Amino acid sequence: MGKLNLFLYSRQRNNSERISAMTLVVIGVFDGVHRGHQEILNRAKELAGGEKIIALTFDPHPTTVFAPERAPSLLTTLADRVELLKIHNADQVAVIKFTKEFAALSPQDFVKNVLVGQLEATKVVVGKDFTYGFKAAGNIETLTESGKELGFEVIALDLMVEDDHKISSTKIRTYLIEGKVEVARELLSRPHRLDGVVVHGEKRGREIGYPTANLGELEGQTIPADGIYAGWLTVGIDRWPAAISIGTNPTFEGARARQVEAYALDQVGLELYEKKATIEFGWRLRDTLKFDGLDPLLEQMAKDCARARELTQL
Repeated sequence: MGKLNLFLYSRQRNNSERISAMTLVVIGVFDGVHRGHQEILNRAKELAGGEKIIALTFDPHPTTVFAPERAPSLLTTLADRVELLKIHNADQVAVIKFTKEFAALSPQDFVKNVLVGQLEATKVVVGKDFTYGFKAAGNIETLTESGKELGFEVIALDLMVEDDHKISSTKIRTYLIEGKVEVARELLSRPHRLDGVVVHGEKRGREIGYPTANLGELEGQTIPADGIYAGWLTVGIDRWPAAISIGTNPTFEGARARQVEAYALDQVGLELYEKKATIEFGWRLRDTLKFDGLDPLLEQMAKDCARARELTQL
């Protein structure tokens, strides 16, 4: 078969389509580029010697193709994943478009067409639970056999464990859905973030003295549980400490959609509509509550902002 849709991103913009003749390839979905992924990339750096490191990843998530109804929300957008992989030692990031055609490749064809034919791998680094090819028929043993035949070395690494549990994207996703952003932050080694566009909302926050940036276009991303959080709002080059709300604003009458909004602490007159924005979640402050009127809500919001101000300036 011909070459698959493979996109290569490099640290050097003028070198985006060259593949080094000596390459170490690290394979994974790498959703979140969490501490377990970072450890594999660190070990790859130690093993590489003078070889270039290519992180091979897939988009969309394989489950989207195999079982769309079970496809998970993601911890990172593809753009963020690529940048994080480059931050954590990848010289280049290869992204394969995951399609039914690609999923139908036999383990042998994956190795010949992708690892050898396109990436020219001399070393391949994977986690010990790695499987590949049609119906996940390939494993470490078959990959090692292919390596001996085709001239590349296979290094299978133990997965990172903490408190007797494997660090995984699935586990981090569960923590976020439960609102445990501090635990997720520890496992990611950075705050979880949402990337979107500031859209028009009900403008109720502006009316009560807390103008918020309401994020839209969040489809597919992992949104933490409803509640109030402390973190940061970034638009362009500006990054402000923020109090963040996720929920339906139950104090006010009427049904409304779930919203993700951030109030940039102590900022006045910001015009952010239609701009790309990022919200980062540092700490959970409390559950979403229904207050008995506007005054107790405003009193609590003042406390929330004070606490968010304190935490984000640690």
